[in-house]
Amino acid sequence: MGTIADAATVGSEPGGADMAVRNAAEADAAEIARIWNRFIRETAATFNSVEKPADEVAALIGQRQREGKAFLVAEMQGRVIGFATFFQLRAGAGYARTFEHTVQVAPEAADQGAGRALMAELERRARDAGGHSLHACVSAENPGGVAFHERIGFERIAVLPEVGRKFDRWMDLIVMRKAL
Repeated sequence: MGTIADAATVGSEPGGADMAVRNAAEADAAEIARIWNRFIRETAATFNSVEKPADEVAALIGQRQREGKAFLVAEMQGRVIGFATFFQLRAGAGYARTFEHTVQVAPEAADQGAGRALMAELERRARDAGGHSLHACVSAENPGGVAFHERIGFERIAVLPEVGRKFDRWMDLIVMRKAL
């Protein structure tokens, strides 16, 4: 569980820079926090309004890997440009094979294939962990996130009205699912 795999080259970008997806390490926590916190501060892509300190991210990386859940990074030219992780949808034994995920790509690395590469590897890892389905809970104010998940085979299964609050307004949550 949580073994470290060699980085896999998943694509080549213009200019010859290879992108790799690999297991996150605690040393990646500051870069992951930088990406995550920008979304927390500046967007409604997450309802969370509390930034994540690097030590909390490092602990989360270790926890997920000890639990046999993936925590991955996409890297280009030695720099972390995105991350993805999955976890049990809800507590309890009955949910043990139903996963939710988080995926974020730095805005400066958008549209370069990192999101697709992260999700392809995350789905493989979730299947290998015995997962039956993978869920995305996407803010309705993040149409790009909804479209991304639809392009990679997720289907909309529910809208939870006004379940999140951020920037002094209520927001809907779109629940999406992909069978593994």
